Amino acid sequence: MDRSQPRTVTLHGHEFSYVDSGEGAPVLFIHGILGSRRQWSRLVDRMDDDQRVIVPDLFGHGESDKPLGDYSLSSHAATLRDLLDRLGVDRVTLVGHSLGGGIAMQFYYLFPERVERLVLVASGGLGREVSPLLRAATLPLADQVLSVAASGWLLGRLEDVGRVARGVGWRPGADITAVWKGFTSLNDRESRRAFLATTRAVIDPGGQTISAHDHLEDVEPVPTLIVWGSRDRMIPAFHALKAQESVPDCRVVLFDGAGHFPHLDDPDRFADVLRDFIASTSQAA
Repeated sequence: MDRSQPRTVTLHGHEFSYVDSGEGAPVLFIHGILGSRRQWSRLVDRMDDDQRVIVPDLFGHGESDKPLGDYSLSSHAATLRDLLDRLGVDRVTLVGHSLGGGIAMQFYYLFPERVERLVLVASGGLGREVSPLLRAATLPLADQVLSVAASGWLLGRLEDVGRVARGVGWRPGADITAVWKGFTSLNDRESRRAFLATTRAVIDPGGQTISAHDHLEDVEPVPTLIVWGSRDRMIPAFHALKAQESVPDCRVVLFDGAGHFPHLDDPDRFADVLRDFIASTSQAA
């Protein structure tokens, strides 16, 4: 069987999709808003030779169900805790990107005994600033605007424009490709509803509403790695430096020239950085 073959488990009465691949110490990868487990697929290929790699689709994303209900950081964290319980995993390294970083920190705050180390990638929850595009999703009538913008007709026209541009040599970067794939997932009402609920749980028209600085000083520190792209236009890279106020002795690695998805810009380097961090902190333990 393909090692990346997705599986499903019923959690809270809904189907939850995930990949569980490889052998060794477990690493749980958590994607961001409009993301899915597929954004980590190249990391699975590079990591599951000597790590147990667990990669879910959060509720409201990918192939997991999109139920009505709570899409807060705490709810996502509790769902991941329940998944780990089902898989018999006691302690785990958490790798969270964007919203997934906020979920990882909330998981650590709620269940510190379950966390070996934290890896935060262009993470939410470390400052107020965030892209105007995400702030716009919190405004009135956002659902109506999205229903038109993500309609099959308009998406088809935009795809045509993209094909013409690629035909004359334009090559979209990792950020554009990832955001486009996420945007095209909003062509049904359930996905739009889940996206808006998730976004509004952590963002208002002025920016991010959840701050890890209020919580992380209250728990025992664990080894923490922060990775950011120097050209991140979604969440500014200076949040990585601000994070050191709340996470003393954390390791910060900037990917020069990368955007909001450094793990997609340079997956080989990201895998090397992650492997080195896990190995060095394991030796220190």
